[in-house]
Amino acid sequence: MNNSVNIKNKIQPFRKSIKISGDKSLSIRCVLLASQAIGISKIKNLLESEDVLNTLKAIRSLGIKYLKRGQIYEIRGYGINGYKIKNKLIINAGNSGTLARLLTGLLVNIDSEIKIIGDKSLSKRDFKRVTEPLKLFGVNIKSTKGHLPLYIKGTKFLRPINYNENRGSAQCKSAVMLAGLKTPGITKIRAKKSRNHTEILFKNLKIPLKIKSGKKIDQISINGPNNFKSFNYEIPGDISSSAFFIVLTILSQRSKIIINNVNINESRIGIIKILNKMNCKIKLANKRLYKGEKIADIIVKSSNKIKSINCPPSLNSAAIDEFLVIFLVAAKAKGVSSFRSLGELNKKESPRLKIAVKFLKMIGIKVLNSGDNIKIYGNPRLFLTGNYVLKNYMKDHRVFMMSCVAALTFGGKWKINDKDSIKTSFPEFLKILRELGANIN
Repeated sequence: MNNSVNIKNKIQPFRKSIKISGDKSLSIRCVLLASQAIGISKIKNLLESEDVLNTLKAIRSLGIKYLKRGQIYEIRGYGINGYKIKNKLIINAGNSGTLARLLTGLLVNIDSEIKIIGDKSLSKRDFKRVTEPLKLFGVNIKSTKGHLPLYIKGTKFLRPINYNENRGSAQCKSAVMLAGLKTPGITKIRAKKSRNHTEILFKNLKIPLKIKSGKKIDQISINGPNNFKSFNYEIPGDISSSAFFIVLTILSQRSKIIINNVNINESRIGIIKILNKMNCKIKLANKRLYKGEKIADIIVKSSNKIKSINCPPSLNSAAIDEFLVIFLVAAKAKGVSSFRSLGELNKKESPRLKIAVKFLKMIGIKVLNSGDNIKIYGNPRLFLTGNYVLKNYMKDHRVFMMSCVAALTFGGKWKINDKDSIKTSFPEFLKILRELGANIN
């Protein structure tokens, strides 16, 4: 089966309104929390990507039943002690770091050994960031030199911890929070600012939680153990998936797009703040609040006079998954754009900062890369006429989608491999591109 796409023409001007698939971060968190709630939770607009489907498979292997009625998934939970474990259980997290890391926090009170595995890409990622704090709870957890597979055996004698999370990793923070949910006493986390979906869900589910929010650091306290009731939830659109269409529109000529019902959580909208600083035309309309999450329609127009940026590192965490397409905008900006302290990019599904440097040089953009910093010398007249082949990069869905956006806006003839990578996060990506008029073979 052909696992590549060919793009030979730039996309023509478009004016469209679209709806993006459900937020992946919220989809995974809602499934995992529903598996620990008491009663039947109903989740609408769940993202049906491989990462989320693997999450559903994981809870089923832990004895949790679910079914789909129309557009709603019903998940029956039996409380924080409700998992039923088979001997020698192996859970495959596939490509999902969110699933693998958050799941460890839910297994801290299971006294049977469970093995967590993943695909080739996930097996190269750092898991010390969750194994180290979980050991402090009294959990027996072993890794393979800090990587998958993990072997985790919980304990009935959990002890609360004080933990300093200094990476800005929402996955690490969430794993500790989920462990604290099951632990007698008060677990305290001093966390560098990162996505806060887990905190918002905890509050919505009335789980005892205290947060003292600072400019760069959040102080989080969880009083456990605590059961909680089942819930109903409708997943909003994913800002990370929306990012590709935001940038596609900015870099296209005479185009406008409205992306409806998108999660604009403050910890996730770094891309909007960065691009507006670059003189791009992005507006938020119909703002509303849904169970603690901010939702809006995103309106974007083409931008002809893009400015360079000296990007504040304070925005890094809130845009960490969107920098690949932000770099494409910088490539068309007037002047030199600087981005600093982006080491976390190289700890994703692939070493994205390294790949970005290689990609930008391939399309003729001058780039200076020093450690975790990058300078991009923009070319407002960038127009490609050559032939470009993008090989498989560790099956990184965001590299594939970024390459499609570049091909459709910069010109040239492209063969982009690893089409199947989008199944992990955004299976409808190519379908929506075609609806906008993209000619993709």
